[in-house]
Amino acid sequence: MKRMAAALLALAAAALLLLAAVWHWQDRLIYFPQRAAVDQLAVGALRPWPSAQDFRGLVAEPEGAARGTVVVFHGNGGHVGHRAYYAQMLGPLGWRVLLAEHPGYGPRGGALGEASLVADAQATLALARERYGAPLVVVGESLGAGVAAGAAAGQRGQADGLLLITPWDRLVHVAAHHYPWLPVRWLLRDRYDSAAHLAGFDRPVVVVVAEHDGIVPARYGRALHDALRGPRRLLVLPDSGHNDWPGHVDAAWWRAALSAAQGETRAPE
Repeated sequence: MKRMAAALLALAAAALLLLAAVWHWQDRLIYFPQRAAVDQLAVGALRPWPSAQDFRGLVAEPEGAARGTVVVFHGNGGHVGHRAYYAQMLGPLGWRVLLAEHPGYGPRGGALGEASLVADAQATLALARERYGAPLVVVGESLGAGVAAGAAAGQRGQADGLLLITPWDRLVHVAAHHYPWLPVRWLLRDRYDSAAHLAGFDRPVVVVVAEHDGIVPARYGRALHDALRGPRRLLVLPDSGHNDWPGHVDAAWWRAALSAAQGETRAPE
């Protein structure tokens, strides 16, 4: 009996140590930033925004007058320089593209975490609205969709519509999917509860899910769409995954998706 009790105590201690480690290091399971200098990112048509000294992201202007501004909040890996494909696709459609950088990513300082990223995104949206006016469409990808949802909820007058790509309803659901053996509901500090954040959002929201998404399964994006009470649209990208979806869309899809995010009736094919 004493040996059994000692074994149980050792097992309990190991479990507590594991939970403490997960609690302490969980940011390393959520955020995967890469560092880079401004001059490494500002290449080609991409320019520091609003300036190299006060860097918040990269901007690309279209040829001729812009029809509006798209602000992109990227996913949890890499840095903003890895998202040049947004500018390459949307610039020829006449959109100004602002690739927003998160705190702690690329050349930016600041803390990782939901409070930091969402507050910074709100400041970026306010500045973009002040400088460029309407229409302003916010695109959020994966983690960036959670950031966009939180920022738009706190700055409802800044965004004319949201386009959320491979999003979740609540991060805790995705965490529980990947770590079913952990009590993630109690451990998770950053909640990114997009369903709650957008409960009162009355602008158009387009939710895009990848059919074969193994990182944020499509059912969580569908759940977010179903929770919305304002104008909404669900788009499913067939045969696509979490990271390869850009190869499954073309200019016509983007044109229609951005129209839908502004409340227009044209649907992507």
